Amino acid sequence: MPVPVSPASTKTAALILFVLVLLVSGIYWQAGNFAFISLDDHQYVLGAPPVMKGMTAEGFSWALTSHATGNWHPLTWLSHMVDVELFGPAPGWHHRVNVLFHLLNTGLLFFVLWRMTGGVWESAVVAALFGVHPLHVESVAWVSERKDVLSTFFWILTLGAYLRYARKPGVGRYLVVAAALALGLMAKPMVVTLPFVLLLLDWWPLGRFAGTAGYRIPGIAGAPFLRLAGEKVPLLVLSAATGFATILAQSGNGAVKPLESWDRVSNALVSWAAYLLKTAWPSGLAVFYPHPSTLHAVRPVWQVAGATLLLGALSFVAWRERHRRPYLAVGWLWYLGTLVPVIGLVQVGGAALADRYTYVPLIGLFIAGVWGVSGTLDTRRFRRLALGTAGGVVAVLSVAAWVQAGYWRDSATLFSRALQVTESNWLAMGCMGFDLEERGEYAKSVPVFLDALRIKPDYGEASCGLGLAYSRLGRYLDAIPRYRDALRTRPDYLQAWSGLGLAYFRLDRYRDAIPCYLEALRIQPDAFDVLNNLAVAYDELGEYRRAIPCYREVLRIEPGNAAAWGNLGMCYEDLGELREAIACVEAVLRITPGDPEAERRLSRLRGKAGTR
Repeated sequence: MPVPVSPASTKTAALILFVLVLLVSGIYWQAGNFAFISLDDHQYVLGAPPVMKGMTAEGFSWALTSHATGNWHPLTWLSHMVDVELFGPAPGWHHRVNVLFHLLNTGLLFFVLWRMTGGVWESAVVAALFGVHPLHVESVAWVSERKDVLSTFFWILTLGAYLRYARKPGVGRYLVVAAALALGLMAKPMVVTLPFVLLLLDWWPLGRFAGTAGYRIPGIAGAPFLRLAGEKVPLLVLSAATGFATILAQSGNGAVKPLESWDRVSNALVSWAAYLLKTAWPSGLAVFYPHPSTLHAVRPVWQVAGATLLLGALSFVAWRERHRRPYLAVGWLWYLGTLVPVIGLVQVGGAALADRYTYVPLIGLFIAGVWGVSGTLDTRRFRRLALGTAGGVVAVLSVAAWVQAGYWRDSATLFSRALQVTESNWLAMGCMGFDLEERGEYAKSVPVFLDALRIKPDYGEASCGLGLAYSRLGRYLDAIPRYRDALRTRPDYLQAWSGLGLAYFRLDRYRDAIPCYLEALRIQPDAFDVLNNLAVAYDELGEYRRAIPCYREVLRIEPGNAAAWGNLGMCYEDLGELREAIACVEAVLRITPGDPEAERRLSRLRGKAGTR
């Protein structure tokens, strides 16, 4: 049944929305001055050529088919392309768009919960906690996590569309639900659990089980459950297809890590409990928490036992109260279930847990906690006390979130903070090294990379970064074994093959450089710098017939490259093919009119060819 809305509650809701916007904006106003972070922002924006071209037909097609970064999320790619098209590559507005989506998500969450439950103040507190909790800073302040805020936007829209459908079922309304879910899945695969959440909402607050409404819902067994579960089958098919495609993409990208079953289960149990503790006391937050297995360690038995007892106790309470307080079970199952794709049962990457993974799951905890308190303190005096307390909690969390957001202003600040609050954080060390390299401080990056490799000797990216640092310092003989180390951990590492080839090239070992460049081109056939270096290597060895097609490919990618035209012309000249050499030099002069060296070459070639 529709929840009645009075004019007074509408005015209250409008005031609440205004306050929520002020709160969230106050926390994230600083984001417009943030830089890109040297962890994934390069992959998602600066180092993704289709994205940097803005909205193009070629980019649209690429977004729909690409498995770059080990995921299929075309809507996320398209959103980054729109940012570049509208605002260019500078980071300011890319961050502001993330904040805008977070604002929308906060407001929509309040509105949808209010319309579902009729609890205007309960919905307001849940939305406020969602909007200001420090665990959510990572999803908002990090440009690469556009997929979080974007997918959650469609997640909440799906909830709103489902509310309309539940009140008046029909094919058209169901298709709107399916379309919103599909768009969410196209933004981030973590949305796969949404059909199960819709089934929980059928129980409470929608009251669709056994035709009952409100809090008087019996157990969830029987024919009504089967009917409502069957209703979700088309949505489950969408989710299953996306989940399967994601696992394939991540496996092909090398992101899925083989772990022993006990490593996975123990880390999952501890992570579920750790997120609870971080929700209650959000301190010591970091961009990366190393998985024990990456350090050749295991979770202590006391941690696993403690986490199991905590989760078991909370699950028992939620189940025992399922009839009188179904919101406890719904919120608890929302939290547990939505974390399943990222809890580590299928291990992706080297993180034990991540703050960004809580963006949607914490909504369940907030629902259970807020409605639990509201249902217990049912007198006016106690409810006012609870609202006052909630306001204080929100204020404290807002300050903590503002401070946490400040750590995301640039890479150096972010990774320095991670090293302060975690131990043996090899990834943060490596990223500090990459940040130093981006600033041209190669000598300073060397000891940072060495520290990271002391903790994790098979950290291929750090080995490659160290190789690059040595190369830029002219220490090519030191760089070669470091690139080799990187390739032992990642045989298809493009940057390592390219860097190794360049180190050999700088040592005039062209025969050794060529196989490295060929391997790099096997991985990425249109790698411009590699093609050019390969052409020059063949050229230096006098193998002009092999150099020519490489130069031609370089010029196909970059027709205005005067140096490539000049080198191609010299190859033709050395082969005695003067007509082709003249055409190349003429191309140089079209690009750089009046170039004295090119004019002298052209005059000399025409004289040799007997032409004017």
